[in-house]
Amino acid sequence: MPSYNLEILGFTLSFKTDAEPDRVEAAKVMVEERCKLLGSGGKALGKEKLLAFVALGLADDVLMSNQRLGELMERADTLLKKIEG
Repeated sequence: MPSYNLEILGFTLSFKTDAEPDRVEAAKVMVEERCKLLGSGGKALGKEKLLAFVALGLADDVLMSNQRLGELMERADTLLKKIEG
């Protein structure tokens, strides 16, 4: 399992994951972009609070994606049942 050392907002994170390096880098970029977006809102936020807001936003995205996936799976199942007769 590969090891990674990333720096995000001045925090150094060391971890191991089975994720491909491109996906780890994409995740880092996504977090940094969200931090930049939230940080540009005019209100000064500490790094910890900023990262907490980013985590909440990403968690909401996952929940919404899972809900949408469930809806699509139900729709596909309904269509499959109609096709099968």
